[in-house]
Amino acid sequence: MNLFEMLKHCTENELMMIREKDYKRRFIGRLFGKSVLKSIVKDENDLKKNTPTHPKLIFKGNGDIEKLKEFWISIIEKYPTKKAKEFENFIHPFFGKMTKDEIGIFAYKHIDHHLRQFGV
Repeated sequence: MNLFEMLKHCTENELMMIREKDYKRRFIGRLFGKSVLKSIVKDENDLKKNTPTHPKLIFKGNGDIEKLKEFWISIIEKYPTKKAKEFENFIHPFFGKMTKDEIGIFAYKHIDHHLRQFGV
């Protein structure tokens, strides 16, 4: 994954988490999603390297990194402006239904994971 691909992956993931994009629920998530989510939320450790992702969140190529970085930041800045009600009934494609707190913890860990990946 290069820097552009990571930024694209993260912007699309954040759009999903703030409910501006939807992805179809994954069958494997119906089997294991809740238990994996519980371990992520309760575990103090970072997300593990090479953790699987939704196929529609995998990108290849290059592009305008500065523009994409600014877009990602603008999406992240929307989290505190969202009301709890806006997160109700959020269904993650792997984890299933998530609470606002679970969304916050996962979003933080996901962002941290990718920033560490690139030494930021």
